[in-house]
Amino acid sequence: MTVPDTPTSGLFVVFEGGDGVGKSTQVLELVTRLRNRRIEPVLTRQPGGTPIGAKLRKLLLDPGHPELTARTEALVYAADKAQHVEEVILPALARGDVVVCDRYVDSMIAYQGAGRVLDLAEVEQVARWATGGLRPDLTVLLDIDPAEAVANIRKQDRLEAAGLDFHRRARDHFLRLAGEDPGRYLVLGARDSRESIAEKVAEKVFALLG
Repeated sequence: MTVPDTPTSGLFVVFEGGDGVGKSTQVLELVTRLRNRRIEPVLTRQPGGTPIGAKLRKLLLDPGHPELTARTEALVYAADKAQHVEEVILPALARGDVVVCDRYVDSMIAYQGAGRVLDLAEVEQVARWATGGLRPDLTVLLDIDPAEAVANIRKQDRLEAAGLDFHRRARDHFLRLAGEDPGRYLVLGARDSRESIAEKVAEKVFALLG
C-alpha cells in the first residue's frame, strides 16, 4: 500500500499535540461545526480506531505492562495505524468524506521516536510504511508546556506517566515536524480560549473544503 497523498476528493484532518492539550475537545468542536454545515464527518482516533486497534490501545496504555519495551511499543502503534488506515481512513476518503482523526503518524514519531529516544529516521520509516505514506491535508498542532498540561491529568496511562523529560522531547519534535512542512500545519497555542481555537480550525478546514 503506497499512497503518497490523499488520493481522493475527501479531506483528512488530524489533531496532534501532547497529552492534556485539549485535542479531544477541539476534535468535537470541529465535528459540531461541520455538522452545522450539513457535513457528516468520520470521527476516529489512533490508537483504537478499529476493533483490532481497540485491543492494541488497551495493551499500549495499560500501566500494568511496564515490561513493554520501546521497540515493541513502536511496532504495536505501527500495527494499529496500518489496520486503521486500510479499514477506516482510506475507505472514508474514497467516499469523499471528511475524516477527523485524534492523533496520527506525528504522535508515533514524537512519542516513540523522540520521547523513547529511538532512532527517529527508523521510527518515521516504519510509521510511513504502516500508513502507506498517507499524509493529512491538515494537521492541527495544539502546543503547550508539558509541565502545565500533564500535571492536570489525574489518572495517567502509561504514556502520560512517562515523565516530564519524555513529554518535553515529544513536544520539541512535534514543533520540529510542523516547522519542516508548514503548509500542512496549523499550530495553535493550547492556552488560547476554546472558542478562539475552534474558530481558527474551522476557518482553515472550510477554506480547504472550498
